[in-house]
Amino acid sequence: MLHAVEPTPWWRLRRTWLIAGAGAVVAGTATVALVAQSSGAACAAAAATTGQATYYAADGGGNCSFDQVANPLVVALGNAEYKAGAACGGYLDVKGPKGTVRVKVTDRCPECAAGHLDLSRQAFAKIGDVNAGVIKVTYSPVTNAPVPGPMTVRVKEGSSRYWLALRLDNVGNPTSAVELQQGGSWKALTHTDYNYWIAQNGAGPGPFTVRVTDTAGRRTTLTGVTLTPGTVQRPGATGGGTVAPKTTAPSPKVSSSSPPSSPPPSSSPSAEALAADAPSPEPSATSAAPAARAESRC
Repeated sequence: MLHAVEPTPWWRLRRTWLIAGAGAVVAGTATVALVAQSSGAACAAAAATTGQATYYAADGGGNCSFDQVANPLVVALGNAEYKAGAACGGYLDVKGPKGTVRVKVTDRCPECAAGHLDLSRQAFAKIGDVNAGVIKVTYSPVTNAPVPGPMTVRVKEGSSRYWLALRLDNVGNPTSAVELQQGGSWKALTHTDYNYWIAQNGAGPGPFTVRVTDTAGRRTTLTGVTLTPGTVQRPGATGGGTVAPKTTAPSPKVSSSSPPSSPPPSSSPSAEALAADAPSPEPSATSAAPAARAESRC
């Protein structure tokens, strides 16, 4: 089966590292319902990691396939912490010489060793002197971080009744599982390193009911997700709640070779940034918005 050929995506553009001296979700208009959007009880705080940070000209996009934003407070992680896309959508609190900033994981930095954060320039400037280029930091993951709006689902270009790819955003934690309801059971989708969840053989014409589970155990069910490639669908928020049925199978991982191809790694850092590592131990259309219900197990 042939899939639609996509134009070169924005994430293929070369990323430039900035070292010392370097100077949209479309809102739906349909009536929606969100049942029991729960932030959950606070989970045990993870121990802080000591490391270092550099910065680059981030725009909120990157290997995680999120949308560009005007004032990106974001971070790219090295392969060990990016975990083939499993870290996408999570948040870190990063403390530097000038203070603390909260950043969203949106990109991968292949040359960054564990403990090396590549921040957006905006985030770096909040905690350090941009003229320094490299600063010492401590950082820790955030559980159930507040998000700028309700959960969204994006249907990727090239999706059809025979092959379906979904991207989730505004989850508040990294996403651990995405499933589609088919009959009385749930079909687990596979995750790519560019942060789309794939139904390799498709799921029919839709609309779909999608169940999302995050790493804190919170579960959200989106209903009425339509097969409209290239669009972002966004639920609203009301009260109430229900418990979703158990999943029928765990969600396996797939390599970036599954269609469409994974975005390539970001470009190499400057010599100064690599040296600093050594001593350290689209236009989107609006479619009908899905309804949602959620529960928390955190």
